Amino acid sequence: MKELKNLTISEIHNSLIKKEFSAIELTKALFDEIEEKDKKILAFLTLTETMAFSQAKRIDDLILQKKEIPFLAGIPMSVKDNILVKDIKCTAASKILENYIAPYDATVVKKLKENGAIILGKTNLDEFAMGSSTENSGFFTTRNPYDLTRVAGGSSGGSAASVAAGISIYSLGSDTGGSIRLPASFCGVVGLKPTYGSVSRFGLIAFASSLDQIGPLTKNVKDAEIVFEAIKGRDEMDSTSIRIPKPSLFKFEIKNTKIGLVKEYFEKGLDSEAEKVIKKAIKKYEDLGAKIENISLPHTEYALATYYIIAPAEASANLARYDAIRYSQVKGEEIKPKDLLDYYLKKRAAGFGDEVKRRIMLGTYTLSAGYYDAYYLRAQKVRTKIKNDFEKAFKKVDLILAPVSPSVAFKIGEKIKDPLSMYLTDTYNVSTNLAGLPALTIPCGKAHNLPTSFQIIAKPFEENKLFELGKIFEES
Repeated sequence: MKELKNLTISEIHNSLIKKEFSAIELTKALFDEIEEKDKKILAFLTLTETMAFSQAKRIDDLILQKKEIPFLAGIPMSVKDNILVKDIKCTAASKILENYIAPYDATVVKKLKENGAIILGKTNLDEFAMGSSTENSGFFTTRNPYDLTRVAGGSSGGSAASVAAGISIYSLGSDTGGSIRLPASFCGVVGLKPTYGSVSRFGLIAFASSLDQIGPLTKNVKDAEIVFEAIKGRDEMDSTSIRIPKPSLFKFEIKNTKIGLVKEYFEKGLDSEAEKVIKKAIKKYEDLGAKIENISLPHTEYALATYYIIAPAEASANLARYDAIRYSQVKGEEIKPKDLLDYYLKKRAAGFGDEVKRRIMLGTYTLSAGYYDAYYLRAQKVRTKIKNDFEKAFKKVDLILAPVSPSVAFKIGEKIKDPLSMYLTDTYNVSTNLAGLPALTIPCGKAHNLPTSFQIIAKPFEENKLFELGKIFEES
């Protein structure tokens, strides 16, 4: 049964129908793997065995009755712990939500349950999705399955590690400024950040509402496409979600497809070994007939600064609701407050970690009287310029290929004391969130003996082109 962990969604679906193994056997095999490996990797915050076996039995019964089952039926998966699963703890890896039980399912979870998915548990993340390494988790640091001394990336580090280690067939993560793509790259799995609005955010604990997007982490591109098809679409509970028109039937031809390389991404800062691996991938596309063109995104240098004004500003508003009284009580020594304000201040200080406090303070400052125009309003204007850069680029090329991170997975503890160095890890990722574009991370080899990836960026709602280009690379 050990080999079951290596199967893809398509392979498992076909095997379940042929009764080569049952959903219960597969689920047990995954929990056995979790028992064996997760003591070291620490991908999971909560396991949901009772729910998982109940879901698996339901699928096995349908197969015995010779009823047709959805493609995702019987496939064990994990969910990032900032996405609500009814009656299960949802902590966002924060002490302030340590005992919070979700009262309802997020829309994406509801859709997956309707498709017969089996939920193994909730995965670790940087607290409130704020970070690039899961070292900001309020509970523990997830480790990279390729090298336990290194980070799994963040903020969806637990999700990426669970797929890479074979203790989950696929996972759901969220991406605000690279939080799906970076850990996918560090752990050598596929990660999709969909177009903003293509997947409902209802039931996602908000970090920065104009940037957050839920997406899958999978073993290959086909699996990412299958999960995306299941979770996408308009949701009346999320006013920013959009009914995606069916893509026109087209045969994607790699020949003469114009792929843009952003000159600003390759000028400085990219690890030389990683660059060699990515350039081999570019050469492969060129050999297959794609036209490679150099393009410029002139406002790229302002993207990180713009992101770190807008995201903390939205976070400071979103996190104001956590007063350590509603949702969950913060454990710890009993305090004797002078008044209600003193109670809030002391409880929030105990409940939030350093990085979350840092971003709340940054955001509150930029939104305060006298600074709003100088920082927040100006950042929104630059955001528009960044979006316009992409629109101009897409008039010249069909898709854009870019690095995911300046380096491979770094050592645990290497950057945690230097926030600016940590923020620079997502230097290639934040622009797509600011512009609301879809991007797909694809593993392309190893540098320094660790996974390396590139990402493909497309026009809004052109995920189908990302999947086609990604599959062509995998097949070649």
